[in-house]
Amino acid sequence: MPKSLQNPAPPIPPTVWMLGIVSLLMDVSSEMINTLLPLWLAGGLGASALAIGFIEGLSVAIATATRFLSGVFADWSRRAKPLAVLGYGLGALSRLIFPLAISIDQIVLAKALDRVGKGIRSTPRDAIIAAVAPPQIRGASFGLRKSLDTVGGFLGPLVAVGAMILLAGDIAAVFWIAAIPAALAMLVLVLAVHEPEPSRVAKRSGFRLADAFRLNRAVWAVIGLAAIIMLARFSEAFVLLKALEAGFAPTWVPLAMVVMHAAYGLTAWPVGRLSDRIGTAGLLSWSLVFLTIAHLTLAFAGTVWAYILGTVFWGLHMGFSQGLLGAMIAAATPDAIRGSAFGTFNLVAGVVMLVGNTAAGWFWHSAGSQAPFLIGAGLSGIAMLWIALRQRRFHL
Repeated sequence: MPKSLQNPAPPIPPTVWMLGIVSLLMDVSSEMINTLLPLWLAGGLGASALAIGFIEGLSVAIATATRFLSGVFADWSRRAKPLAVLGYGLGALSRLIFPLAISIDQIVLAKALDRVGKGIRSTPRDAIIAAVAPPQIRGASFGLRKSLDTVGGFLGPLVAVGAMILLAGDIAAVFWIAAIPAALAMLVLVLAVHEPEPSRVAKRSGFRLADAFRLNRAVWAVIGLAAIIMLARFSEAFVLLKALEAGFAPTWVPLAMVVMHAAYGLTAWPVGRLSDRIGTAGLLSWSLVFLTIAHLTLAFAGTVWAYILGTVFWGLHMGFSQGLLGAMIAAATPDAIRGSAFGTFNLVAGVVMLVGNTAAGWFWHSAGSQAPFLIGAGLSGIAMLWIALRQRRFHL
């Protein structure tokens, strides 16, 4: 009898599904804002590409610094859900600032609050998934959460486009509507997500801050790979700005995110399940092939259809990479410091994103819109070489 029939994979736990729904609702809210924010900054507030790149990079850096701290706190307290509730709550609160903002510094404040919330919630959320998901379906569990998240990324821009049409292009009014799914996400999190009790071993073992920095070589290998990937894949804000050059009217720019998240969402879960069987190295290599094609296509996109093709490949890259990196961290880390591992992973990624987004904005401003995409294609090639040289470490 085949091994798969003798030992069928267990079902994905309900907690993973509920966390996925929370992510879906919050991402609907986030994408309603994020797909229109670059247009609001550039058109309504007069921000340059360099300023937009810095704001995006700073937002990610703030989020990931708080991810590290929340991960350490989760390991120390042995409880993750309270931090997740706090983080999602701050994100929901930030939705009330965006429609009232009349200057760039107020947008920075709203983004900072949103990113602090994201930073606080992301690490404990991933730690809960790692705790409840059996090892043999860990890739599928992280992939499912990512897929549901991207359903929100698919629906959010559609809602934004519909609202822009109905409200005659009133971006501030769309921002007000974005607060509704954020509030629903909070209800699902508080009422339907149940964190498992810490294991007896975890209760007996004391947590020391020094343990948070004693990650093994396998974890650092994943973190190093993620850093290169994050440097190559800068913020989607630049993809949205490119839409205007390709011929999109501002009202229809959010559709770019619909296409991207459709490709992302349709692949993340199947790729996660496949990684449970064949490992991660080959799938990650394919993700970087897709990212390289996306960069080159977007760099030279002069028509709407060429631009759409580029966003499809960008979404395929996301689907083939994002869930895998989380599963790899979970597999390589002892239970007692798993929150710290996710926090460190996100902290390094955030610093890299701050540098990468600011650099992308500078290259766009000084050398034209093609420059950041061409540089991103080159960095994608470096990441593929990294995987080829360290392939054995990624079969976790």
